Amino acid sequence: MPNSAFSSANLVLLALTYFFYFGQFGVLIPYLGVFLDGRGFSSAQIGELFALITLARILGPNLLAAIADKTGQPLRCLQIGALFTFTTFCCAFVINGFWALTISFAFMMMCWTAILPQIEVLTLNCVHANPARYSKVRLWGSIGYIVLTVFTGKMIDEFNSEAPIIIGAFVLFSLFMATLFVRQPPADPSHQMVTESIWKKIHSPIFYGFLSSAILLQISFGPYYGFFALYTRDLGYSGQMTGWLIALGVVAEVLIFLQSGKLIARVGVKWILFISMLLTALRWYLLAVLADHLAVLIFSQILHAFSFGMAHAASMHFIYHYFNKKHQGQGQAIYASIAFGIGGAVGNYGAGVIWQQGVGAELAFTLAAGFALLSAFLLLFISAKRM
Repeated sequence: MPNSAFSSANLVLLALTYFFYFGQFGVLIPYLGVFLDGRGFSSAQIGELFALITLARILGPNLLAAIADKTGQPLRCLQIGALFTFTTFCCAFVINGFWALTISFAFMMMCWTAILPQIEVLTLNCVHANPARYSKVRLWGSIGYIVLTVFTGKMIDEFNSEAPIIIGAFVLFSLFMATLFVRQPPADPSHQMVTESIWKKIHSPIFYGFLSSAILLQISFGPYYGFFALYTRDLGYSGQMTGWLIALGVVAEVLIFLQSGKLIARVGVKWILFISMLLTALRWYLLAVLADHLAVLIFSQILHAFSFGMAHAASMHFIYHYFNKKHQGQGQAIYASIAFGIGGAVGNYGAGVIWQQGVGAELAFTLAAGFALLSAFLLLFISAKRM
């Protein structure tokens, strides 16, 4: 066990926590559609399930963050949330049917997404909000995503569509075990001295603009998160090839994370986000019209470096500096729950309605490109000096 929250050993444990947390994304997000398809769900049902469980992201992060900020115990909240995530996920082994799986996955999603703001707050405090040090810890989440995405794709090819559930249970148990050894920094005396209400920071044109842009970006991810693996399968790519394609995007994300601190300092949060969203629009349009060309598909996946990597790093930088320390957890939770919860739910539901067993794939990704463009456009109304 590390002797200090600021020790190298504790940062390694935080890196391991990111590895398993985002590794589960690599197991579940690309392949949940494949798993549900294997259990006989239609594309409309898959979209509805994704939308409903994504809505659960609104409650969980805000509830846990309020408790963590009030008690000053983000680590304890993280550990409890990780345990509940594992137990609720394991329900998929014994239940079936649309509503049974929807409810169990919704509870899992509520707990799972609730713990990410606590991981972010712990890490940012342990590295003293240094963007370069944060990126080096956070990139292990991307590595976990790569490793487990490729591995899960291979296991689907070797066995069947139930593989993501078996692998996911192991990953979530490992995540819980890793959190038991992490240490948190000592309480900051200034934490209790802050009297400014968080609502004053939330109710401002700057935050509304930032959050609205983030919602639109997440709406644009709907077809990708819900149907990319099914899309590539329909185009004739194997499960393993899909895993490698997804991993390629995350490799690009890792490389950009290593430079994100320097790029944010040089270019600024606003313009990093603006450029990232323009490139995201290009990415979705390429998937809409040219995904049957492997070279174009590879290029579109490299753009993940911006559509997620730089967009995430810049958003974390903005939130950390926008909210005071007492409200860090709640600020992170509001961003995660509203942007990913509402935006993700709308995007997933819309994609499910449009997809029509693959017939509407081109339309779905074209509309996604439009939402990404709108996301970039909104940022033009925010002063770069305020971000």
